[in-house]
Amino acid sequence: MTGRGGRLLHAYTWLLIAWLILPISVMILFGFNNPNGRYNQTWQGFTLKWYKDVFALDALTSALITSLTVAVLTALIAGALGTAIGYALGRYRFTGAGGLNLLMFAAISSPELVMGSSLLSLFVTMGFPLGTASITIAHVMFSISFVAIVVRARVMTLDRSLEEAAADLGANGWTTFWKVIFPIILPAVLSGVMLAFALSIDDFVITNFTAGTTETFPLWIWGATRVGLPPQVNVMGTMIFAIGVLFAVIANVRSRSRKA
Repeated sequence: MTGRGGRLLHAYTWLLIAWLILPISVMILFGFNNPNGRYNQTWQGFTLKWYKDVFALDALTSALITSLTVAVLTALIAGALGTAIGYALGRYRFTGAGGLNLLMFAAISSPELVMGSSLLSLFVTMGFPLGTASITIAHVMFSISFVAIVVRARVMTLDRSLEEAAADLGANGWTTFWKVIFPIILPAVLSGVMLAFALSIDDFVITNFTAGTTETFPLWIWGATRVGLPPQVNVMGTMIFAIGVLFAVIANVRSRSRKA
């Protein structure tokens, strides 16, 4: 697209990017703010002390550790289960595949309020204690579908001749999967794992239903808003965002190096 239409499209794109980046920029900026009181809402001076004292609040640090622990466990478990489901749906045709597809998309489109209340009812009915374990189970429940759909989309584009070539060379099904198929779908698997991690670490609604007295990073922030958010929250948010950007850059660089 060229001419005036192209310029308008470019301008609109940059405006949209700026709109999306604005809240993140404010978060990063106020991580350097030096408020006089408990409210970190107006700019009062530049300081680096919050980066030095980022773990000074024990309750906030504990909540962050809980969130990271749950997110890592969710990424690993949902990554493994979602990869298996996605591979089965993309590779084979079996009775119930349509129902499983429908179930996955239903889990994705279901409102978090419905899923959270349903999981809470399940845990209460079974007498399962609410805490880190219940949060992890809940996060795995809604993350599996995202991983499975990403992996399924990649598996459906595989060249079947590669499997036939491996079989002609004497490889069995297990060896073919790990030596031929898995390296090809690995980028999709990693994308699903990172997506599950991201969905878990910032989830609030479902976590609020299934946490009991356990506090995660989002729950702690929600509770602290009544008395004022400390600047450490902005610093931790900046660190999480920076790690996410780093992973995205590494993935992009590796993708370009493979194409080159």
